[in-house]
Amino acid sequence: MILTKAQYDEIAQCLVSVPPTRQSLRKLKQTFPSQSQATLLSIFSQEYQKHIKRTHAKHHTSEAIETYYQRYLNGVGRNGSAPVLLELANEIATEVDYAPSLMARIILERFLQDHEETPPSKSVINSMLRDPSQIPDGVLANQVYQCIVNDCCYGPLVDCIKHAIGHEHEVLLRDLLLEKNLSFLDEDQLRAKGYDKTPDFILQVPVAVEGHIIHWIESKASFGDECSHHAYLHDQFWSYWNRFGPGLVIYWYGFIQELDCNRERGILLKACFPTDIVTLCHSIA
Repeated sequence: MILTKAQYDEIAQCLVSVPPTRQSLRKLKQTFPSQSQATLLSIFSQEYQKHIKRTHAKHHTSEAIETYYQRYLNGVGRNGSAPVLLELANEIATEVDYAPSLMARIILERFLQDHEETPPSKSVINSMLRDPSQIPDGVLANQVYQCIVNDCCYGPLVDCIKHAIGHEHEVLLRDLLLEKNLSFLDEDQLRAKGYDKTPDFILQVPVAVEGHIIHWIESKASFGDECSHHAYLHDQFWSYWNRFGPGLVIYWYGFIQELDCNRERGILLKACFPTDIVTLCHSIA
């Protein structure tokens, strides 16, 4: 799904001060029924991550941490089975509005400060978030679990899902290249040859797409907004262009139309696998 900047801004505006819940996503789908669920979820997640980055510091002051921790203790003291942490994280009226998984991390770290002789390492915290049964307090373990499973933008569960979706689309792209009888080298093969920063696939025989020569293809299982695309250009795409020549980026969940402005410089954007591939007759590898 390719959106104009104006269409994207309209969707993004609807996400201001909206908690990262599945109910919010369903409302978004009702508001924009012509957009795919996957595209809206990707935009929803990216916009919320921007919000979290903007507000991250205020949630990690010593005063904020103590306030959250005391509210947690008071809440579970009244009713330990109630979703105290989840409701605290999603609370917009008092401007808490923080990702449930990240709120769970704050409270877990604070709890362990009181109950462990030495501060827990980051790896220990991460392990407990992945498997809350490791938390040495049953009530807190349940509270953390509720945050993890109800967070659709952050946390170990979301990380696993994103990784799986990314891998799924790389496999899909591989299958489409094989179906077109296109020879290629994948990331693993390129790293074995000593390349450190590589696209997903290098074409051993270049192709033409919409009149543009393509030497490599990168798969992105996300929506291409301005922030993520400019970061990818800086960190990945121009590096690929310098080393391997012009290439193609597939944003499977769509992108902002105006971002596809580097075609003449050698980076083409598509929202699906191109159907008009023309194989050229000389090899580059």
